[in-house]
Amino acid sequence: MTTSTGPRPLAGVRVLDLSRVLAGPWAGQLLADYGADVLKVERPEAGDDTRGWGPPWFGDPAERMAAYYVSTNRGKRSVAIDIASTAGAAMVRGLAREADVLLENYKVGQLAKYGLDVHSLHAINPGLVYCSITGYGQDGPYAHAAGYDFAIQATGGLMSVTGEKDGTPGSEPQKVGVAVADLMTGLYSVTAILAALHERHRTGRGRHIDAALLDVQVAMLANQASNYLIGGKTPKRMGNAHVNIVPYQVFATADGHIVLAVGNDAQFERYCTLAGRPEVARDPRYRHNAGRVERRAELVPVLAAWMLEKTTAQWIALLEPNAVPCAPILELPGVFAHPQVVHRGLQVTALDGLGRPVPMVANPMRFDGQRPWSPTPPPQLDDDGDDVRAGRAWHPR
Repeated sequence: MTTSTGPRPLAGVRVLDLSRVLAGPWAGQLLADYGADVLKVERPEAGDDTRGWGPPWFGDPAERMAAYYVSTNRGKRSVAIDIASTAGAAMVRGLAREADVLLENYKVGQLAKYGLDVHSLHAINPGLVYCSITGYGQDGPYAHAAGYDFAIQATGGLMSVTGEKDGTPGSEPQKVGVAVADLMTGLYSVTAILAALHERHRTGRGRHIDAALLDVQVAMLANQASNYLIGGKTPKRMGNAHVNIVPYQVFATADGHIVLAVGNDAQFERYCTLAGRPEVARDPRYRHNAGRVERRAELVPVLAAWMLEKTTAQWIALLEPNAVPCAPILELPGVFAHPQVVHRGLQVTALDGLGRPVPMVANPMRFDGQRPWSPTPPPQLDDDGDDVRAGRAWHPR
């Protein structure tokens, strides 16, 4: 296997990852990309649930892992431990004694049965940053409810503002195409972990981080939540339109569709001029965004008729060089063939233990021009179990 040659700002940080599925593993993968030594504890025989969430699969039938698992477990090592057994729980406590960070997404109170709750582990390692990820948080009337991304997108309001508006074909609440509540909770968790590690340099003490998918989902409502709290009106689904900006939506073209994202009045003026209708931008009704939003119903059909006059490629060639934000709607083959995606090196490969290239998506961040990603592919179940059981669990600091 190859080793990372990029920045490793978290080199020497030891992360014990007891999490599974997406939110916790996503956080662990990001910490691994930043150089942390991440040891993933998995169930004997089965491992993380997502190992079996295929097809598609990577690897031979006897050792295959689902593409889902590949997407979120790069850069980690694996040990299979039955934490429900006395010996297994003792092994995890031993690992936690030397760890800097612990990630877990068990049901509230479940780890206390094995002496692996935050209070028990802080007693033996006061500096441990212990991050608990659940659907609804560590307290409250829903604390013990199972929290799945789909349900959180529903309960947390995201689906109420996602999908076609009422009265149009296919008008029903929609979830986002990826598990954004899980992914954003993983990202928020990493920011909290890094803040706690920074604080520990001053205090010597760890923290218990309570990360809840519902809390994150509500926070993610951003301007929609602010619009409601300040304006007092319940936001509704608007399809691909923007509640606060016009024109900012998908339009049909002569041969497909295009995103037009006009974010200010100067852009609108350029757009109208390039479309051959400069007088519309000078019209007092539409000169400013507030007026365009108020008169959305009368303006958008006019713009929609313009957009049908050219193909998507023709509009891109006309608008993009003149700083009118627009974009084609690409499927994934087009995404990974896009010249900017290719130039930025977002599709990467790493060699597994048999020399086979494992395709992955790179860490999106750059440090001084370099990506801090770990090109060690996701581990086979219990790849590092022998070392852990022999007392060689952690890499030297």
